[in-house]
Amino acid sequence: VELLFPTVIIFLGCVALLLFLQWKNLRLPPCIGGWIPWIGAGFEFGKAPLEFIEKARIKYGPIFTVFVVGKRMTFVTEEEGIDVFLNSKKVNFELAVQEPIYRTASIPKNIFFTLHEKLYIVMKGKMGTFNLYQFNEQVTEELHGQLENLGTHGTMDLNNLVRLLLYPAIVNILFKKDFFPTNKSKIMEFHRHFQTYDEGFEYGSQMPECLLRNWSKSKKWLLALLEENIPDIKTYKPTKVSGTVMQAVLDVIKMETNEQDGSNHALLLLWASLSNAVPVTFWTFAFVLSHPRIHKTIMEDIASVFGSAGKDKIKVSEDDLKKLLLIKWCVLETIRLRAPGVIARKVVKPVKILNYTVPSGDLLMLSPFWLHRNPKYFPEPESFKPERWKKANLEKHAFLDSFMAFGSGKYQCPGRWLALLEIQICVILILYKYDCTLLDPLPKQSSLHLVGVQQPEGQCRIEYKQRK
Repeated sequence: VELLFPTVIIFLGCVALLLFLQWKNLRLPPCIGGWIPWIGAGFEFGKAPLEFIEKARIKYGPIFTVFVVGKRMTFVTEEEGIDVFLNSKKVNFELAVQEPIYRTASIPKNIFFTLHEKLYIVMKGKMGTFNLYQFNEQVTEELHGQLENLGTHGTMDLNNLVRLLLYPAIVNILFKKDFFPTNKSKIMEFHRHFQTYDEGFEYGSQMPECLLRNWSKSKKWLLALLEENIPDIKTYKPTKVSGTVMQAVLDVIKMETNEQDGSNHALLLLWASLSNAVPVTFWTFAFVLSHPRIHKTIMEDIASVFGSAGKDKIKVSEDDLKKLLLIKWCVLETIRLRAPGVIARKVVKPVKILNYTVPSGDLLMLSPFWLHRNPKYFPEPESFKPERWKKANLEKHAFLDSFMAFGSGKYQCPGRWLALLEIQICVILILYKYDCTLLDPLPKQSSLHLVGVQQPEGQCRIEYKQRK
């Protein structure tokens, strides 16, 4: 017995020393938690996550961890961490998004893993640079049809105007012609449910659906609408292209799983195609109309290509777009300033960044929003300067270094080129047809959400008058 006590002490001391050496060798990044164990920093982080990230970066340095609702999110903000995020085989994109996709679109994890890469390849091909020419005429025709509904003049909230134009145009192109409702009450019902679903998407990706009653109701409404129309989408025969994007998605689903529905993937495509294109178009108009010199130059460029009259139904070709580079620069500069708050990867094996080791299980987070505000990469980062995009090799479809709005690496947004095309044509057609004036100051961006392009905070009205 006398020997037992010292033996126990020595054993415990060895264990403690071993744990200490392991902790020393696996030095974790500084962690921001909270006084409530599972919630952690959830309340403070949730109030204004973008501001929270920037304050944490200033206080803790280029790498830090935030513990929120049971999850460790490790943010990287400088070169070495960014390089690991983009290139390391120890981090994984699919594992980072599988749960949010299950929560928001009800796609089971096994189905997601079976289909994700195949669907990505198909969508990248359908909406890639080699096939963009097929969409020019479609986009122009759809937007002309919606512009007729605006009449010769009016005043409305700019965000609502953009939604009225882009919702039906994009949906009809990606799913099938005349898919979007034309009855006024049904149009408003679609707007209401999609906006509820979109605005609550981030919460829906993290929280049980039973806690989000209105969001869940809108999700189910959209799923029912898509499920009802899947048979018609399958049999639709487009004249301009060899099948719609949604038809290509349904073909892959049937081939790989023998599933006949596909409404869950249709919901994900619907959200991905509308949620970012609308706010980017809003902000592009808001920035252009708030900068008279840029607005004037764009109008001169449009007149040099299409003439000064505004009543003709112009066609926008690929060559026309090449002559209107300033508009593309404005769109990209808008995206830089209003980029998504974060993109994520799952750490699958402990990975070393600077003097820290990020453990497996962490979500490794990169914030394009703050990366795009680093003066090291973008001088005068808060200024709207479309001319900075002269340095980008856009002819070879390359963006500026450290521009991460569409992600990077293997799984960049497959629809980025089509989205840019839609936004450019929308801007051209509105400015060609109408004399536009912004009636309110440029609004602030919301700091509440991390997912998707930053939404405007408050109303921003526009007055439009048809050119004579």
